Amino acid sequence: MIIKGLKRKAMMLTCFGIAFLFPFFVHAQVSGMSTLTALDLSPFARTSAIGFDYLSLYCDDPTVGFDNPSMLNSSMSGAAVLSFVPMFAGSNMGAIGYIHQSKHIGTFSFGFNFMNYGRFQAYDEEDTPQGQFGAGDYSLTVGWGMWLDSNFSIGARFKPVLSQYESYTAFAVAFDVAASYTSDSRSFAATLMMRNIGAQIVTFDQSTESLPFELSAEVSYKLKRAPFRLFFAATNLQQWNLRYEDPLHPSTHVDPFSGEVTRPSWIASTADNLLRHAQVGIEIAVGRSLFARVGYSYRQSAEMQGFDVLNLSGFSFGLGFRTRRFELGFARRNYHVSQAPNYFTFIYRF
Repeated sequence: MIIKGLKRKAMMLTCFGIAFLFPFFVHAQVSGMSTLTALDLSPFARTSAIGFDYLSLYCDDPTVGFDNPSMLNSSMSGAAVLSFVPMFAGSNMGAIGYIHQSKHIGTFSFGFNFMNYGRFQAYDEEDTPQGQFGAGDYSLTVGWGMWLDSNFSIGARFKPVLSQYESYTAFAVAFDVAASYTSDSRSFAATLMMRNIGAQIVTFDQSTESLPFELSAEVSYKLKRAPFRLFFAATNLQQWNLRYEDPLHPSTHVDPFSGEVTRPSWIASTADNLLRHAQVGIEIAVGRSLFARVGYSYRQSAEMQGFDVLNLSGFSFGLGFRTRRFELGFARRNYHVSQAPNYFTFIYRF
């Protein structure tokens, strides 16, 4: 009883720590306004098919533990994962990792993530070709998770990142901190996570840039006899206003003849902003070995919508096939009307 009480106190202290530290890391950031945005991207097919950055789910899938360290558990131990994502214009992303259970101090994940931006032609100040150069972000990750009792768990991930762009180098240190609750039946799970806590240590040009810090929460739920699980995420809780004002298509219009100003209603603006924080997804079991996954992000759809073309920006989908020893995952995430990268993930359990 004493040990159980201490574990619950540790869980409470972790949640309190997240709430206490939250104001010190809050920066009004919008996508593209911070460095190392590759830290925001999951390279794994299951997570990307549902359209999330991480999943709140108790299972033996190591990719869930890599993205969400508070969901690391003993059933993932001995699993290795390899993932590859061909991206845009010759760039690509991927990860390789392994999970190990320690008997007394929790479960650990060890991985290597990379974001390769491709090859570029170099020129001098006189526009003379100087050959080609590469650019990329590389990160060695170490995650740790511990279950305080059968329901509560905590976790953290350390991810130093090296950026190499031609002859320019930068180095940053980032952490993820998470706390989760899982019901006894494992049908319900909830996670609160602070992602990308840290700072640049070495900068490109003596100008320090902020990392893409984010506070988010996620829940998943499976009905007792239903063959599917529902996911819901509330993202970017550190910043209310996520609306982007396009100068070419402003939301406020001025009549050139009368001068009358037309603005969106407060209700419409508030609803639009609220929905930009929300993501939804579903995973459907098609038999024992095959899974279908679909996700939707209103924010991504709103930011990438075309004015003349109907597109599927914001939608993601994928399939998973598993046996006792291995698992194959595929996902396609529609970032833009013209670009939808494919994710390929292979898992092997030793």
